[in-house]
Amino acid sequence: MYIDDVQITFNSETQLLLKFILGFIIFGVALDIKLDDFKQVAKQPKAILIGLGLQFCIFPAVTFLLILLASQHPLTTFHPSIALGMFLLAACPGGNISNFFTHLAKGNAALSVSMSAISTLAALVMTPLNFSFWGSCYPPTHALLVDLALDPMDMLQTIVMILGIPLSLGMWLAHQDQAWLSKLKKPIKYSSIGLFVCLIVGALAANFSLFLAFVGTFAFVVFLQNSLAISIGFWGARWMGLSYQDQKTVALEVGIQNSGLGLILFFQYFTHLGGMGIIIAWWSVWHMISGLSLALYWQRSNTIPSTTK
Repeated sequence: MYIDDVQITFNSETQLLLKFILGFIIFGVALDIKLDDFKQVAKQPKAILIGLGLQFCIFPAVTFLLILLASQHPLTTFHPSIALGMFLLAACPGGNISNFFTHLAKGNAALSVSMSAISTLAALVMTPLNFSFWGSCYPPTHALLVDLALDPMDMLQTIVMILGIPLSLGMWLAHQDQAWLSKLKKPIKYSSIGLFVCLIVGALAANFSLFLAFVGTFAFVVFLQNSLAISIGFWGARWMGLSYQDQKTVALEVGIQNSGLGLILFFQYFTHLGGMGIIIAWWSVWHMISGLSLALYWQRSNTIPSTTK
């Protein structure tokens, strides 16, 4: 079977559930956001700006270079649909499970939540912009985008519906500062993440034979892209002089992508590109494994690099 002939088992009801869960996750994150948070960021913007720059500028550019180098290697058969999936993942904002991993890793939880929130807001524009720009720079994926006649504004509308509405609603409720709401914040956040993990694990089980059939095509690619994302976050933050605690936080924010958004956009626009779906679905599983492993390692490690400023 050719990889783009693969049909990911995700019926319309499951896709609707995925949209609801992603909206619920964004809503839960928004409950932690107050106007004072943005005032604090404005006063001390260095860590946020570094993290967002690495997330939306450096990581997509490095992904492009990775794809360019891999496609030119004589031993590599690089499917354009896989490259398009990598571009979409690199264009997505940070995944909200990174807040939990940051807490485990003894990172800067306030920075993590702020980065997740602001990157989600920025994604309303940056995700369609980055995806269309970098996808158009690589000729094989440019041809796919031309064939699809994908309108970035159409993708923007979808992202606003999925991210913008629950984010706005959550922030509005947070502004009301109701006592009952503060009691619901943690249950909402952790139950939504738990539901998302269960949904992804269930999808993996339903498509396990397909993953096994093509594991040699995508597994190393996802491992390499995710490792680069984490490394870019950690070493970029370190090079820019952030604290060790902030280095860990930025590494997890850049390395944990919102693959749920990637899956929704895949099912909305790209269902005939099986390679793209497999890449995004496997990333959904792998970044939880890598993020949790790294967080647990940092939790147990008391060694701070001597060169940290």
